[in-house]
Amino acid sequence: MTYDLYIGDRLFSSWSLRGWLMFRKFNIPCNTHMIGLYSGSMKADMAPLAPARLVPAMRSPDGTVIGESLAIAETLAENHPDAGLWPAAANARATARWLCAEMASGFGALRDACPMQLRYVHQGFKPSPAVATDLARVETLWSHARAISGKHSGWLFGDYCLTEVFYTPIAARIVGYDLPVSQQSRAYCDALLSDPCVLEWRKEALKTTYSPFPYKLDLPNTTWPDYP
Repeated sequence: MTYDLYIGDRLFSSWSLRGWLMFRKFNIPCNTHMIGLYSGSMKADMAPLAPARLVPAMRSPDGTVIGESLAIAETLAENHPDAGLWPAAANARATARWLCAEMASGFGALRDACPMQLRYVHQGFKPSPAVATDLARVETLWSHARAISGKHSGWLFGDYCLTEVFYTPIAARIVGYDLPVSQQSRAYCDALLSDPCVLEWRKEALKTTYSPFPYKLDLPNTTWPDYP
């Protein structure tokens, strides 16, 4: 059972990263197709997937087109119940679904002010009050997940699950803009971004160059952390 997954530019497309990790981390076979988010070809590239209009989008082996990351996630979890996309315990599974749903619909200030980019760490970025509120909410949800699971370090629910998939781009924003979070939250971000699959994604992303570079800020920057 092999799916077709449609993604955008790896360096910037946070939702594409989520879609790709769903397959890569849980060993679900897919063929990956690139959509031209920055080349001007997105509308034409997406036409065969109508009415899907954003990435990621998926075509299932029976030809069904599915848009929206949560719908893709639930479809894969339903089709591959032994893959472990959601936690096994009912209370952890319900909480994980909550965290992913809030991620999909929330944190607008953080996402708008700090677009994901995987090349630099910006120095001197000053979060607005709205961004600070979003950061505090992220940390509250992560702490709540750990209270449910009893895990004080590592993945939120013990085993890697869709919560890690959905929050990896948030970790990239926290690190990429050097945002102030607790030591525990920063350790979790570093764990997410040092995952071998995320390193693989970033290595591929850096093969593409952009002129001008999207989302460039008039701030000094340093190199991305040298994760092992």
